[in-house]
Amino acid sequence: MIERIEPWIKGKRVLLLGFGREGQSTYHVLRQLGSYAKLDIADQSSPKELPDREMVWITGPDYQKCLDNYDVVFKSPGIVLEKEPYEYKCRILSQTEVFFHCFRDQIIGITGTKGKSTVTTLLYHLLKTGGESTLLVGNIGIPCLDHIEEVRPETKIVFELSCHQLEYMTVSPHMGILVNIHEEHLDHYGTMEKYVESKRQIYKHQKDSDILICNVQCLPETGTCPSCLIRAGMDEPEAELNVREKGGETWIYFRDRAFRIPGDKIKLLGQHNYFDIGIAYSVCVILGMDDETFEEGLTSYEPLPHRLQYLGERDGVKYYDDSISTICDTTIQALKTLKDTDTVLIGGMDRGIDYRELIEYLSLCQVPHIILMESTGKRIYQEIYKYYPDFKDKARLILAEHLEEGVRRAREITRPGRSCLLSPAAASYGIFKNFEERGKAFARLVLDK
Repeated sequence: MIERIEPWIKGKRVLLLGFGREGQSTYHVLRQLGSYAKLDIADQSSPKELPDREMVWITGPDYQKCLDNYDVVFKSPGIVLEKEPYEYKCRILSQTEVFFHCFRDQIIGITGTKGKSTVTTLLYHLLKTGGESTLLVGNIGIPCLDHIEEVRPETKIVFELSCHQLEYMTVSPHMGILVNIHEEHLDHYGTMEKYVESKRQIYKHQKDSDILICNVQCLPETGTCPSCLIRAGMDEPEAELNVREKGGETWIYFRDRAFRIPGDKIKLLGQHNYFDIGIAYSVCVILGMDDETFEEGLTSYEPLPHRLQYLGERDGVKYYDDSISTICDTTIQALKTLKDTDTVLIGGMDRGIDYRELIEYLSLCQVPHIILMESTGKRIYQEIYKYYPDFKDKARLILAEHLEEGVRRAREITRPGRSCLLSPAAASYGIFKNFEERGKAFARLVLDK
């Protein structure tokens, strides 16, 4: 299958813009083909050593000035171009786009502000349980070109897509899934409109024979979705996919089928995860899976870490790691799920998102201790005292400089028999490498003797 990449590079001067995990993945595939005229690297960081003596490594503050010296540029996700792609003479590509052009009809693409990794890994596990030939790639941490030789005509490719991967795409997957859109990444995009536009690429280039499963909260504008639209919602009777509580149980209704989520047999917690299960169910129904196989896969699925992950008990207190939370809604959902929360730790890097929704929820909820950390914690604290005179029981608010101090306070005040939850509603960058590192630090602080 690697030969499908060759027409994109044969006889061309190729530049890899960014040499992180995806850039290195692209390099290894292109080197294997070897049909380019030239292959160089441009990256803000200097190399420890060149992967090839014939290559040129362009670095420094002006490393992007060289792009038009090449025919094709493979851009890594997250790198901000200095101009719009159409302003360059070269062709701006990514390994994701080239992979999509080669295999779009086999791809189930999943994006969303939150929940996309859960939907992606759950769907992959379900399809494997059903005996399907399946690949898991994309933003989940697996570059797609690493597995190009494993693609067969019958393979279903479950592909997690970030906004950065979608941003400049000119092709969409055969089956697209838009889990949700919340205020996020404003430090990169500047406006919510630009962020939303990047997410729209999941369906913008689809055909009428394609499928889009989309949360009713972020439906395409009329006339902008060329594919078959399946609306998905929680307690939305008009939606084609409806997930709703009924008699103390949660049911999924899709087409002519109804499936009861066996809440006592699964490890995914909370209604937001039940919605994700509903999306995975609809895909499995479309692909012909029966309910017995679906339930077998669902009950054997192991959730990803740092997503309402139970860490253990210490001194009678149960500790939960929800470090994945970088927006208001995920923290609210976590608190709704863990009804015995005695202490919640909130805060991280300030990316300029609006915290009114979270503040209003915290005012009305019954959580006795709210520890506010880092720059967003301070901002929330200041906004409460400045703009919310009716905030219920401000004595619940506790300021902490950082996670270590926050955990120390939490261990002092959280009552035995109750839960302590880390759900920051903020990014980790500038403080930790990523949310995973933050979650591991929390686990170490609360459980190490």
